[in-house]
Amino acid sequence: MSTYQDDKAFRAPLSTLPSTGKKRQDGSDQDFNIIGERTPLIDAREKVLGQAIYTDDIDFPGMLICKILRSPWAHARIDSIDIDKALALPGVHSVMVGTDAPIKFGVLPISQDETALAVDKVRHLGEGIAAVAAETEAIALEALELIDVKVTELKPFLRKKDSTRELREGEEKIHEHIRFENNIHKRVRQSFGEPDKAFAEAAWTANASFEFKGVTHAFTEPIAAIAHWTPDQRLTLWTSQQVPHYTHLAIARVFEMPMHRIRVIKPTVGGGFGGKSDPFPHEMVVSWLAMDCGRPVKMLFDREEVFFSNHGRHPTSNEISMAMDSNGKVTGLDINATIDGGAFGSFGVVTSYYNGVLSHGPYRIPSFRYQGTRIYSNRPVSGAMRGHGSVNTRLGTEVVLDMLCAKAGFDPVQVRLDNTLSDFTTLINGFRITSNGIRECIQTVAERSDWANKHGKLPYGRGIGIGCGFYISGSALQIHKSRLPQSTVHLKVDMDGGVTIHTGAADIGQGSDTMAAQVVAEVLGLPMERMRVYAVDTDMSPIDLGSYSSRVTFMNGLAAKRAAEDLREQLIRAASRLSGYAVESFIMRDGYVYNRHWPEASVPYMEALEEALAGKGALATSGCYTAPPMGAAYKGAGAGLSPTYSFTSYICELEVDPETGMVQPLKIWAAHDCGRVLNPLAVEGQIEGSIHMGLGQILCEEMAYEGPNLLNANLLDYRIPTPSQTPEMDVSLIESVDPEGPFGAKECGEGGLAPILPAVANGIYDAVGVRIHRVPMTPDVVLTAIEKKARKERREAAARSA
Repeated sequence: MSTYQDDKAFRAPLSTLPSTGKKRQDGSDQDFNIIGERTPLIDAREKVLGQAIYTDDIDFPGMLICKILRSPWAHARIDSIDIDKALALPGVHSVMVGTDAPIKFGVLPISQDETALAVDKVRHLGEGIAAVAAETEAIALEALELIDVKVTELKPFLRKKDSTRELREGEEKIHEHIRFENNIHKRVRQSFGEPDKAFAEAAWTANASFEFKGVTHAFTEPIAAIAHWTPDQRLTLWTSQQVPHYTHLAIARVFEMPMHRIRVIKPTVGGGFGGKSDPFPHEMVVSWLAMDCGRPVKMLFDREEVFFSNHGRHPTSNEISMAMDSNGKVTGLDINATIDGGAFGSFGVVTSYYNGVLSHGPYRIPSFRYQGTRIYSNRPVSGAMRGHGSVNTRLGTEVVLDMLCAKAGFDPVQVRLDNTLSDFTTLINGFRITSNGIRECIQTVAERSDWANKHGKLPYGRGIGIGCGFYISGSALQIHKSRLPQSTVHLKVDMDGGVTIHTGAADIGQGSDTMAAQVVAEVLGLPMERMRVYAVDTDMSPIDLGSYSSRVTFMNGLAAKRAAEDLREQLIRAASRLSGYAVESFIMRDGYVYNRHWPEASVPYMEALEEALAGKGALATSGCYTAPPMGAAYKGAGAGLSPTYSFTSYICELEVDPETGMVQPLKIWAAHDCGRVLNPLAVEGQIEGSIHMGLGQILCEEMAYEGPNLLNANLLDYRIPTPSQTPEMDVSLIESVDPEGPFGAKECGEGGLAPILPAVANGIYDAVGVRIHRVPMTPDVVLTAIEKKARKERREAAARSA
């Protein structure tokens, strides 16, 4: 449960009627009490005091510790597993192998290809082979050493080109369900408009290839789970999760149990960023062990195991071409992406589409072609990561756009302004655009950064670059087809006057509990101190699809708003009965059911509540949200389809040391259109966090491999930007006010990541005149490009003088 730890609103009765209220700065007539205020997160106090309860903080009498035996082979057939010695070790209560839970699962119905532990074959180094539940961690680790595994090693597939070609003699597919004799998981082919004609008739064209290394989420809290098979023959799972509902579904599938016998609880989560948005093998493992032992079982990953779990951003090879006419209008975009998905499917089918369909907004591009190929490899699985599917191709499209500007002699800011989408329009692939603040975003960062006096005019080694982007506010289509709502919120109010909010949305640090409390408090005209949020416990919380695809503010916010509006109507009817005035006269604000026409007839909240409770007890309401029908009718039309989209523009000023290749961002100007800003404090934090994560990918972070071996599976060698490497940020929040969002709001958690990559890349070009096509752009890569350019210039100078 989350609630503000300040009871002043309960102790201090309101003795005066409300004032006329404050107006929004956008000039609207709408008054707000809490919306738009800088509101601390509802769980901030318990976190900073060290009182938040994370999964590993939970303890039970008789709890056993689980450890997993992990594969030292990248690709091998399992011939035999002998667990007898491990079972005989004193203190060991159970040993599990893959055949104990062989039913496959996955987050997408179309990609059910994982098992709790390896069955018949291991597919990446670090995959689980067996698991032990023991009295102590030391005993569990000793037992792992007693397990004897015999295998036949197979040739691993470690390069994208090896997985896309036909199998050769002696090679074996990673998954037998693959339709063809290769390791291709998913192919996507899409074409809109007339791409060939656009390029044939273009005044200018540009193309480039880009190579992206894999990156991981690096969340602070390691992966953890606890399972308990209770005396009433029910399974309870505490797990650090973004999608408890999907975990609930997967456990029911794997163990062939009805869902009502399974309870999933999400304690406080120490970061997710997409890395906790799948049902996971370890959740199945602790569940099986708990059922087998009849005792609680805990599993806590060490950091290397977190890296083996991964589900991070896909390593990708992109080829991108763009066409422009003589007026600076972009006429065509062509993308070919090869995406390394690792050993399993995860969100990969979605990724295969997102790499293309999220690449051409925020611009009006009349012709677009995309080819995407996601392959299996013998690496840890890649999945969803903040900005899922949009980040790598966004860098490529924005850099190629700048290449066109350089060819044509156009200003990159002006070209972007000339090509932006308008409000209430439809993209060529069927995406509908409602609110749209991209022009104001671009104009804001250009003005605040003094772009006109800096671009192309700074001294050598110093540069400025721009990048733009757009992102979904939740997927319009459900992963699991269902007639159930995508988000539901229940409210309950009893005689104490507190409002209990039951939500299935997973707060993973982004502040969704606070958002729900703000929305309900605003509708009811009550202070935040009266809000209590319970999330997530599947025994008490209504179903919500989880925290991914930046869906929670829009979808869960609307569900909360609708539930609160229903409750408000009950309280207004009660006030009408008490006062004798028509219900149309009343609104709720500042602790009153307020009569707009006769203020003296206003009814205090607690009096209206007592009247509403009379004869019926606690008030209970429910609100839900399901996206309306939308989109076109071609294959894959649902991928990237969203009720609304956010828009972003960044400008980065930086320095490049031409002697070392070191890139140091100096200042970043950010403008993000998230519709109406519900909580500026939270939104600014999301934008700053997105920029920090994006800087890591573009400048220093990568999962470094030598053959199948991950060399930097720790937070010392996996280089996250430090505070000294993080520049000053100037964040502007652009309020386009979406006509369908809760109070006009839309997403702010993911769309703010992608544009920082091209802003840095284009800034490097402005500083030293080189285009870098490998990410991360580490000092050695930048220095090599600078030296290559210098050698080319010397050769050209020599040729001219000859």
